[in-house]
Amino acid sequence: QVQLVESGGGSVQTGGSLRLSCAASGDLRSRVRMGWFRQAPGESREEVVAFVIGKSGTYYTDSVRGRFSVSQDNANNIVQLQMNNLKPEDTATYFCAADPGLYWSWRPDDYQYWGQGTQVTVSS
Repeated sequence: QVQLVESGGGSVQTGGSLRLSCAASGDLRSRVRMGWFRQAPGESREEVVAFVIGKSGTYYTDSVRGRFSVSQDNANNIVQLQMNNLKPEDTATYFCAADPGLYWSWRPDDYQYWGQGTQVTVSS
């Protein structure tokens, strides 16, 4: 079992920044597929970024590339999502996800473990 806890959400104005954190605990392995997803009310869950701990490569969806960035604190099992130049369309609940899979994926169904989500609201 893996437990994921997100934090860092909040309300900002357009152009503002937030940093989300995902603290992982439990049966962690050296190579873990991880991703951030978001879901707005009435919408399906969509990918934000995906990567594999222990492998190179970080894959951002087009709408956030250049504005969002992921960093890893492997010593403390924390993954952070830095979000800059936020836009109203970024408003959503953001989820951290993890899975023992060896390859990155943008498909929510490929992730076994999910955090509870943290709300991000961007006002115009």
